[in-house]
Amino acid sequence: MDIILFIEYIGIASAALSGFLFAVKKGCDWLGLFIAAFLTALGGGIIRDLLVGREVYSFTHYMPVIIVIVVLFISRFFKVYKKSEQLEKKFIFIFADAIDFICFSIVGAIIAIEVGFNVFGVAIVAFCNGVGGGILRDILLNEVPWFMRTGLYGTISFGVGITYYLLYMIGLNTISYTIFLLALGIAIRMLAYYKKWQLPPLRD
Repeated sequence: MDIILFIEYIGIASAALSGFLFAVKKGCDWLGLFIAAFLTALGGGIIRDLLVGREVYSFTHYMPVIIVIVVLFISRFFKVYKKSEQLEKKFIFIFADAIDFICFSIVGAIIAIEVGFNVFGVAIVAFCNGVGGGILRDILLNEVPWFMRTGLYGTISFGVGITYYLLYMIGLNTISYTIFLLALGIAIRMLAYYKKWQLPPLRD
C-alpha cells in the first residue's frame, strides 16, 4: 500500500467516526448515520477528484465505502457515543476530526501535484479535500460549517497543503517527512482548538 492510500484510509476511518458521532447527536436513523458518515469521510475526496478531472476514487473502488460501514458498526458495537454529550467538547470527536482533515489535506496536495497544479491549485485542492466532507455533513445536518467556527481549521488545511508543496519542491516529500507533517498538523490543530486560537476579525 502506498503512502497516499495509507493516509487516505486513516482519514476515511476517522472522518466516518466524526460523521457518525455528529449524526448520533442529531438523532438520525441508520440511513442518516450512513449518509452523514459517507459525506464526512468521502465528500472531500469526491470534490477533489472533480477538481482535478479524474475518476471519483470512491465510486471506482470498494474499500472507501467498506471502511465507512465497518466504522459505523464498530462505533455502534462499542457505543462510543452519548446523545446527551456536547460533541464539540468530546475529545474523541475533536481528535478524529483533526486526523481526518489533516490526512485529507495531505492527500489533496499530493494528487494536485501529480496532475501538475501550481502552489495555488495545490492549496485549494488540499483545502477542499480537507474540509469538503465536513462542510457537506454540516449542511446536511443544518449546522454552521465546523471549519468556520473553530480554531484555525481552514487555515491549517491551507498551510498543510502549501507545506507539502514546498517539501516537494525541495525534494523532501518522503514518507518520513510526510508522516511528520501529518503529526505536526494534528498537533497544531489540537493546540489551536484547546487554546482557542483564531485569526483576528476585520476591524475598522
